[in-house]
Amino acid sequence: MNFQRGRTREEPEINLIPMIDVLLVILIFLMVTTSYAKFSELQINLPQAGGDATVAEAKPINVAVDASEHYAVDNQTISFNGVEALAASLKKAAGDQTDPTIVINADAKTPHQAVVNVMEAARLAGYGRITFTTQNQSK
Repeated sequence: MNFQRGRTREEPEINLIPMIDVLLVILIFLMVTTSYAKFSELQINLPQAGGDATVAEAKPINVAVDASEHYAVDNQTISFNGVEALAASLKKAAGDQTDPTIVINADAKTPHQAVVNVMEAARLAGYGRITFTTQNQSK
């Protein structure tokens, strides 16, 4: 028995509206749950190029720290009396330079705090260009 003799059969169709709704909900979920990490940026003073101007090459300030936390600024041993005193020693070594490069030569077994002390002293002195000295491993 065919009860659907007079009816025409409807073709199945895909309804896109619920699929779009689901995709929008997923998109909103991803936007809300994504964490946006802010990384602190280093302040870098980029060199400027000029045809006529010549820039005098700055002399770096070498700060050495050994494993027993003895400090030396430009090969002159200083006693560590605090970060402020170390900052004053850096300013004295810089002379008339406005932003010299601080080169930290730390022993491999130097405590982390000693290196941080040098970095903090450079910050207090107003010097932002800091670099570290390393050596290659011999195999």
